[in-house]
Amino acid sequence: MYTPRAFAETDLAALDWLVTRDPFVTLVTGDAEGLPFATHLPVLYVREGERVILEGHWAKPNPQARHDGRALAIVHGPHAYVSPGWYADKEEAARVPTWNYAVAHLYGTLEPLHEEAALAGIVARLSQRHEDAAGGDWRYEHAREEQRIQLRGIVGFRFVAERIELKFKLNQHHPAANVEGAAAGLRRQADAQAHEVAALMLDRLARR
Repeated sequence: MYTPRAFAETDLAALDWLVTRDPFVTLVTGDAEGLPFATHLPVLYVREGERVILEGHWAKPNPQARHDGRALAIVHGPHAYVSPGWYADKEEAARVPTWNYAVAHLYGTLEPLHEEAALAGIVARLSQRHEDAAGGDWRYEHAREEQRIQLRGIVGFRFVAERIELKFKLNQHHPAANVEGAAAGLRRQADAQAHEVAALMLDRLARR
């Protein structure tokens, strides 16, 4: 990922925030012809110091479920269009439109999981996390045969990150007045993501 120094994040707390905000990632591998193959899916996230692990599962017919090796996991954050009209120096600096965003690329190794206990654990933890968030009460019950049978239709995975790139493109290379003006413009939009980007911009400005 192209990441100018001004936009690079090194604190993994930023990754914690991204995955907590949206644990639905894009998992990219190479197919038999060397072309990129992507799957979009929810993951479980664990970080212990510098060690980051993602877990999840594919539908068994998904070709990616047969992949064992290198992969890229993309964690998506908020993004928003920024108008040059919001900058304080828009005329003298001949500012142009841009897009501000936060994203993470995790490079690592995928390990497929086929054992029933591992699959049951992934399904149980994924469903509990999202049922709780949705106010639902469905739970995976391993004692129920009809639920155990469903595990035959999936393949689990464990992804261990070996390199992490965090890019938070938030006008860090602009004068403070531009950041404040763009953040104000974003807050006027009827878009929750624009408001998130504005908050991130002001947070990074406060850290200068």
